Amino acid sequence: MCMQCVTGATVAAGATATGLRAWLNVHRPHWITARRMKALTATMLTLGVLAAGLSASPQ
Repeated sequence: MCMQCVTGATVAAGATATGLRAWLNVHRPHWITARRMKALTATMLTLGVLAAGLSASPQ
C-alpha cells in the first residue's frame, strides 16, 4: 500500500476518535468523570491507530 493511502487511513481514524471524544465532551453523560474521559480518549486514539494499521496492512 502506498504511503498516501496509509496516511489517509491514519488521519481518518484519528479524526473519528477525536470527533467521538468531542461529542462525548459536549453531551457529557453523568458517568464520565475527568479521569474516565482521559482514559477514554487514550483508548479511542489507540484503537483508531490500530484500526488504521490493520486496514492499511497488505493482505
